[in-house]
Amino acid sequence: MSERRTQMLEAAVRVIAQDGVRGLRVEKLAAEAGVSTALIYYHFKDRAGILRAALEHVNHRAQVYTEPRDGDARQRVEQMLLGELQDTPQVRETSVAWGELRASAVFHPELREALDAATRAWNDDVAALVREADPGVDASAAAERLTALVEGLSERWHSGSLPLERARELLAGAVRQELGATGSP
Repeated sequence: MSERRTQMLEAAVRVIAQDGVRGLRVEKLAAEAGVSTALIYYHFKDRAGILRAALEHVNHRAQVYTEPRDGDARQRVEQMLLGELQDTPQVRETSVAWGELRASAVFHPELREALDAATRAWNDDVAALVREADPGVDASAAAERLTALVEGLSERWHSGSLPLERARELLAGAVRQELGATGSP
């Protein structure tokens, strides 16, 4: 991906995280990215193209910081999921933008297919680790419950109704419930 396109996608994520999908205007995006509106249209064709590309970019960003590094399969499941609950600017921005894009799919059907594909890929990644950690568990169902929980906890954390540490405790407890209490706390 070109540096210029990445710059525009980073700007799109910032605007979506700050103003929501409804607040994403091509003129505002161009100003945030420091480029012309014509260049935005050249790269993304239309607003729907911007939203689809932003969703893919958000997904890629999250994959980078949620990649499990070490430990047994159960610990890697926990690492992957807890990676979504970190108090860093990039994680917060990515998570908020993801939530905004997910919520806007109700009103923007053109996002649903890409959102579904990204969600399925995330569930599949978690399910593979769950299956490795406990072959007796319905890995697909466990992954779906855990990823849905991450999204809900993240929304509550970002909205200020749940402290981050409590969100992380609840998620770690859910992993223990799904996969047993062995491994890291």
